[in-house]
Amino acid sequence: MPIRLTSQVYGKSSVRLTKVTRHADRHELIELNVDVALEGDFTESYTVGDNRRVVATDTMKNTVYGLAADHPLTDPESFALALASHFVDRNEHVSAATITTAMTPWRRIVTAGRPHRHSFTGGSGELRTCRARRTRSTVELTAGLTGLPLLKTTDSAFRGFPRDEYTTLPEVDDRIFATLLDAEWSYGPSAVGDAQYDWNATHDRIRDAMIGVFVEHKSLAVQQTLYAMGEAAMAVCNEVPKIALAMPNQHRIPVNLGPLGKQNKNEIFVTTSEPFGRITAVLERE
Repeated sequence: MPIRLTSQVYGKSSVRLTKVTRHADRHELIELNVDVALEGDFTESYTVGDNRRVVATDTMKNTVYGLAADHPLTDPESFALALASHFVDRNEHVSAATITTAMTPWRRIVTAGRPHRHSFTGGSGELRTCRARRTRSTVELTAGLTGLPLLKTTDSAFRGFPRDEYTTLPEVDDRIFATLLDAEWSYGPSAVGDAQYDWNATHDRIRDAMIGVFVEHKSLAVQQTLYAMGEAAMAVCNEVPKIALAMPNQHRIPVNLGPLGKQNKNEIFVTTSEPFGRITAVLERE
């Protein structure tokens, strides 16, 4: 039976990049993990080991650092777009380039009521994400965040669900709501084609909108809150036609203090990591 090569994609993963921009009055810091993936005609490399059309993955790594030196790198989106364009424009046999980034959100330390000019602090495991894909005729850009911890101790209920012989979960009107938010949204052509577009302000605006809903929403289900957060994100940015969200339900289970001769006044819980509920949804403009 004949065998043919039906897909060929290769690249460099986990290129770690830190750039410090040293202004006279302050230093700016950005830290990225960059993946490069190329599509195109590399058939001879796979079938007979002819590498004349293969852009070495080490060259990809060096390109990340070389372009970073010349790029202002104030945001991951514009840098990912520049990298994708570089590989497609430089190589006629490359049909598409996909650049994926994950940014560690270092935040400036505040001392004596003022942001320090060159010191930063980390925090949670939250990452800011971005993916740019450039072909010969199209440019696609998605951005988002992953691993944003959110928790509130009230304003969360869950009741009215079906019950059968395997249902033991009690209905509750006041429970802890904890999750790690993942969100990814796509940008329309008006944003991608605007060289002056403020990617940082848009990211912050969408992030703040989702957090604001989480804080204030009287949740009847994780699903309901997730949908409201997606609605709010799209409401603050008309350039976003689609957003996907995932919210694992990180359970805090009330501890039975009866055997200890005590009453649990909805105060003592055991934190569980597994198993967990996983709630997802995709919202699109009509």
